[in-house]
Amino acid sequence: MPINRLIAQGSFDRAEIERLQQAFEITLKALGLVDRSDPLTEMVARKIIEISGIGKDDAAQLSARAIKELGLPYG
Repeated sequence: MPINRLIAQGSFDRAEIERLQQAFEITLKALGLVDRSDPLTEMVARKIIEISGIGKDDAAQLSARAIKELGLPYG
């Protein structure tokens, strides 16, 4: 899972790791992404981690923000 590899490179507490993983899963589901080797999944993971440092959004808010910032269609 791309997000776990990226999380391992940072310093996050347990609650933050859970929030990032949840946001990642919500985002993949919203985008219909199932192939974890798809390069888009890594882009999603990187964006979630990038914007997680900006605020304390919950996982759903973080997911919505990542989708918006990446400009990806979903629905």
